[in-house]
Amino acid sequence: MLRARILENKLSSLYKAGKIVGGVYLGRGQEAVSATLGTALIQGTDFFAPLIRDQAGRTAFGEPLLDCTRTYLGSVQGPMRGRDGNIHRGRPKEGMPAMISHLGSQVSVVAGMLFAKRLQGTLEGRVGATCIGDGASSTGAFHEGLNLAAVEKLPLVVVIGNNQFAYSTPNDRQFACADLVEKARGYGIGGMAVDGTDLLACASVITEAVRRARAGQGPQMVVARLLRLSGHGEHDDAFYVPGEVKQGHYGRDCIEVAMRQLVENGIATVEEILTWQEQFADEVQRAVAQAQQEAAPDPYHENWTALATRFPLATPTPTQAVFP
Repeated sequence: MLRARILENKLSSLYKAGKIVGGVYLGRGQEAVSATLGTALIQGTDFFAPLIRDQAGRTAFGEPLLDCTRTYLGSVQGPMRGRDGNIHRGRPKEGMPAMISHLGSQVSVVAGMLFAKRLQGTLEGRVGATCIGDGASSTGAFHEGLNLAAVEKLPLVVVIGNNQFAYSTPNDRQFACADLVEKARGYGIGGMAVDGTDLLACASVITEAVRRARAGQGPQMVVARLLRLSGHGEHDDAFYVPGEVKQGHYGRDCIEVAMRQLVENGIATVEEILTWQEQFADEVQRAVAQAQQEAAPDPYHENWTALATRFPLATPTPTQAVFP
């Protein structure tokens, strides 16, 4: 959680300084949910499809900081080789598909990955997970993907971070049910709710959801109630969020809550936490510095395919443009 927060604070500064092309979308306030999910999954076995606010989950699942800084800063050495949007990064061969802009679509992607493993006879013991926001739960892709997973009883965990606003649209203009977790009953799958600002609660509930899926109990939905502590992106000042909502229970910072919990339960001391912060700040600074020194893609020597290598194009000359 701390490593992701410190990294994203740096990304925000770089964006405001004009060093990043494209948008920057932060996970402030959602680190407890995301990090818990990433920690509950098994690297090399499970699948994890993170969303734009899941840097904490990416970090917990094993993504190097350099993957993030290289992608945001356009390094040709990044996982997408500087050819894709800064949040559309992934390592599919390692179980982390690249994010899709059409929110909700990753439910279908992970369900398809799990179904493919079933056809190959290698599904046992695996779990696939993805995070979405409350707005994505209203999309057709969410319905189709989750309905398929429910019918096939796939070991899929869908974590909905209900940050109360789909961009600027509040919950009462998105859905009519009292709570999004009620949707789980309609699909015939397991459903649990959790306070997304409470690390220990997230650790208990999300870990249990992953355990149930791995044990063959079919898809599990977890709805985490929280509030994003920034705008939809760094270009958005979140003026539409009422002050009383920001000052309410779900407006509290999950990292501050987690720090108190660690100290009160004897898991860590204040001194240890401060040491972690210094260590992570140094890691972030080194990752940024390295990415800034690396080359960007050369348009005269690229075939502009991000992941596909089956049909390589001829290397163009400096006067030859290559188009799809």
